[in-house]
Amino acid sequence: MRMTDASVDSARLDPKELSAYKAFYAAQDLEKRIDLGQKFVQNYPSSLLAGAVYAELVQTYYTKQDWTNFYASADKALAISPDNVDVLTTVGWVIPHVADPNGPGADKDLDRAETYEKHAIELIGKMAKPKGITDAQFGALKDAELSQAHSGLGLVYFRRRDFERSVKELQQSTLGAATPDPTDLFALGLGLRNLHRDREAADIFDRCVQIPSSLQDKCKQSADALNKSAGPSK
Repeated sequence: MRMTDASVDSARLDPKELSAYKAFYAAQDLEKRIDLGQKFVQNYPSSLLAGAVYAELVQTYYTKQDWTNFYASADKALAISPDNVDVLTTVGWVIPHVADPNGPGADKDLDRAETYEKHAIELIGKMAKPKGITDAQFGALKDAELSQAHSGLGLVYFRRRDFERSVKELQQSTLGAATPDPTDLFALGLGLRNLHRDREAADIFDRCVQIPSSLQDKCKQSADALNKSAGPSK
């Protein structure tokens, strides 16, 4: 379930168009889903469901880590629906996590990610509960989207070495999370250390150590060093 699932009156659609969409949405194999999705937007470029197909292709290309087609599909999805929260939060999160910070256009990419995440947070705050889901389900969806948006913003500010704002955003993305993103925890720990909040940084690195990831060793090294210098937690 996504925040912006497609909701279109099927009576307004050609039966073949609707059948093609259902086949695309039901496809589990990534390559098959991509093939069906691309055929759908080629055959029905003006469809009321074209935006939903592009949005789903964004998630599919994300899973494949095909970033060229990921960004291309996102641009098309947002051209149709600029307020698609799922696409905004996902792209805003991917840019600071994946894009080369030393690559051409890196600063503009971070600006784009910041704009997307801020817009998503604004939209989530105003969003009405869709039909067919409970208050608890809607609350969980909003929390997940907000967590991702704050994560993306936190990494944007971290890349800019704006540690005050980075720490504030990453605290919002990690404090209530049962399984926080290790990258967020590592960046949060580094941000706190740069702000000379060593005791807090050590606690964050200790949390990071508990989560299996490629950052475990780095988090442990940082935690051990800070625990020696900062002393035990109170």
